[in-house]
Amino acid sequence: MKTSIKTTTFAITHFTVAFTVAWFLTGNFVIGGLIALVEPAINTVAYVIHEKLWQHIDVSVKDHRLFLKIV
Repeated sequence: MKTSIKTTTFAITHFTVAFTVAWFLTGNFVIGGLIALVEPAINTVAYVIHEKLWQHIDVSVKDHRLFLKIV
């Protein structure tokens, strides 16, 4: 339950920020709304791809150095 509430509030926050930034940059309410709808959708797809890529990366720390290895 907490996860779904957190996800919903984050989506609302993301939409609000995207809309506000786009509106201020363009000065157009409609374009701000369109960008606010499209950007999170594209960002969600990018996040899924990012997560799938990280499933193939092994991370380790040795002697205070970070190592990334593709597995």
